[in-house]
Amino acid sequence: MTNKRISRRRFVQAAAVATLSTAVAPTFVSASSLGLGRRPAPSDRLVMGFIGTGGKGRHNLGVFQSQPEVQAVAVCDPDKNHLNAAKQQTNDQYKNEDCRAYSNFREMLDSGKFDAVCVSTPDHWHALATIAALNAGAHVYCEKPLSNSVLEGRAMVDAATRAGKIIQCGSQERSTETVRLGCEQARNGKLGKVHTVEIHLPTDEQHHLKVIAQKELAPVRDVPEGFDYDEWLGFTPWRPFRPFMPDEPDRGCHFWWRFNQLYGGGEMTDRGAHIIDLAQLALGKDDTGPVSISASGRRANAGLFDAWFDFSFENVYADGTRLVGTTEGPRGLKLIGEDGWIMIHIHGGKLEASDPRLIDPADAASNKLSLGRSPGHHRNFLDCLKTGQQPFASGEIGHRTATICHLNNIAMTLGRKLTWSPEKERFDAEDDANQLLKPRMRSWLVPSELSGFGS
Repeated sequence: MTNKRISRRRFVQAAAVATLSTAVAPTFVSASSLGLGRRPAPSDRLVMGFIGTGGKGRHNLGVFQSQPEVQAVAVCDPDKNHLNAAKQQTNDQYKNEDCRAYSNFREMLDSGKFDAVCVSTPDHWHALATIAALNAGAHVYCEKPLSNSVLEGRAMVDAATRAGKIIQCGSQERSTETVRLGCEQARNGKLGKVHTVEIHLPTDEQHHLKVIAQKELAPVRDVPEGFDYDEWLGFTPWRPFRPFMPDEPDRGCHFWWRFNQLYGGGEMTDRGAHIIDLAQLALGKDDTGPVSISASGRRANAGLFDAWFDFSFENVYADGTRLVGTTEGPRGLKLIGEDGWIMIHIHGGKLEASDPRLIDPADAASNKLSLGRSPGHHRNFLDCLKTGQQPFASGEIGHRTATICHLNNIAMTLGRKLTWSPEKERFDAEDDANQLLKPRMRSWLVPSELSGFGS
């Protein structure tokens, strides 16, 4: 296949960060007024589009479609197999043929007004798809991790602020009732002063072992029919198409992209974005982060993979609280205080504690600080669109969590301890480390139009 490049004009049109003067409160419009096809009663719906319709994307589509006020009207994916499956899922839900399908999200956003957009792309597309949707006047539910680099995350949050729109990061563990109970108990001092949070991120599942065992590159091959590979690559450096796994040629780059740092951050940003996120919640540090970053690990450096495995890290906050991470199980986090501990398991939110009373909902009845509850993470997002409140995993929260994941990957890449300023979002006198805060882009792109990305 030839090196087909997306045009600079098309790229800039999609991603340039513009100043908008939209109101904070959402507008619920009559779907029939959008020119997007017939709509079943009731006619007043929250009109949504979906960017990224792989497995997680279609899961999110199904959850949102199950909510009575949501009307899914358009889906987008560069892989026609994913796209057609999502289109069929939507039409089956509404028993019509109205769903519009696009391989390019810019065209989808230009097709009409959306109240909200769900972004479930690979991580390297989170920022630009989210910013484009915000600039088009939509609120955004974006899968975790919020971004694939620190500067992308800040650009997303800034774009939401300018647009007066809400971002909900898809860290759904935050909305689990037992998880919120455990964090609430810690925040109310039931453990005494929490001095350490153990982060357990095992990398011993079958897909991890398969990546670690990979020893050879699959041969370059023609791009499969119906897959817009150049669109999938986006701004990342050009690479000829080859499947990530030699024995899975039909899967191409799907799923396995997360272990190549051009597109994802490995387990650190995969499940790490869930677990570190809950540490931030339990410690009441959603608007900040550690100041000292130490991390080491073993890199998967065969095939197309370069993510970190068998890692350990220590992140220290300004008040001395420590996040201590290893790849030992069980997956989850342990909040350790002077008077006891609580273990929160991921996924599912099972709780264990040094004293069973610590995880008894009755014990939490007298808590002065309540973290609130929601019947679900997607539901929390929709409810906040009605009230104008920030959701449980706002853009700022998702950005701060993803930042810690990225900082640990950077520390492992450079092989040394780093000093970080959460206020400036920069390393202190570490020019090589600061260069890793932004994404790697194709050399011909000079993304000065993208606020916060740097040149």
